[in-house]
Amino acid sequence: MPRLIGAAQTVTSGTQSEQITTFNSTGTLNTQPRTTEVQYVIVAGGGGGSCGGLNGSGGGAGGYRSSVPSESSGGGASAESLSPVNGGSPYPVVVGAGGGGAPEPQNFSTAGAASSFNGISTVGGGGTGDRTYSNPGVQNGGSGGGGGGYGDAGGTGTANQGYAGGAAKYTNGSDNGGGAGGGAGGVGESCPPSVSGNQGFDGGVGVASSITGSPVYRGGGGGSCGRFRSENIGLGGNGGGGNGAYYFSDGSGDIPAPHAIPTHPSGSSGTVAQAGTANTGGGGGGASIGTPAANPAGGNGGSGVVIIKEPQVNFVEGTSSCWDLRQVFRQVKAGDWV
Repeated sequence: MPRLIGAAQTVTSGTQSEQITTFNSTGTLNTQPRTTEVQYVIVAGGGGGSCGGLNGSGGGAGGYRSSVPSESSGGGASAESLSPVNGGSPYPVVVGAGGGGAPEPQNFSTAGAASSFNGISTVGGGGTGDRTYSNPGVQNGGSGGGGGGYGDAGGTGTANQGYAGGAAKYTNGSDNGGGAGGGAGGVGESCPPSVSGNQGFDGGVGVASSITGSPVYRGGGGGSCGRFRSENIGLGGNGGGGNGAYYFSDGSGDIPAPHAIPTHPSGSSGTVAQAGTANTGGGGGGASIGTPAANPAGGNGGSGVVIIKEPQVNFVEGTSSCWDLRQVFRQVKAGDWV
């Protein structure tokens, strides 16, 4: 039989398991010893919704970037390259906070904060306001905030992270609507020029990822609303966007027929603007004057999230077949050469 020639060796083989780490707040990723590259989903905080004097606009979703193969980043972009790392090393992770909703009609909402990992950063979602009181009335962001006032265009999104917000329209006290916030996966709805009644519009949809297993949408834009009353509720985009306010100003705060809808029946109280869902980067919903509450606030933006996936690594160690002459001599002398 042929004989193996060389020093006797201990061969080690094994598997380093896949590991998924979700950061709902700022922290540190400590990579496993044999990890050389990772997949990621990084979502910034969403922008807050407005409280407008003429209508209410939704906040934009936080910027969305992904390197999960076959999935998408925000703004219609393809997945990015995996991020190279050194095994056994620490990496700071920043999770952006959501922006604050406008506290009353004469104030802007604020933009969301950036999230980042290993030199990869996302832009916070755009806030919004009403240029009746301040100009300009909308902010750009990862996804843009919705327009307000007489006819503001929505804010723009950041390339490869999110989409623009929708435009507003105001023609008189009963025909108007705010622009909805842009989402990571689609633009926020605009109020059409031919609007009839006080209307809310839906925020842009987010982007789905299966990095943790089942698909989950993140990065939805905030819904908008009309002035004094919203005869149609503006829904937040799938992915954590907050709904716009829904109400009817009749002096009591109750919703009379025929303005009731199945989820807000006749006699029920109006609904204030909804915050974006935490750790989705969703935009906050818009509010306007005339709700049951005095000077109602817009919805806060949802905080962001960072998810890191370390792939499984199969390894074999101790199989070198190269020796120098001094090593050969020592092994032969010790009887450890086969």
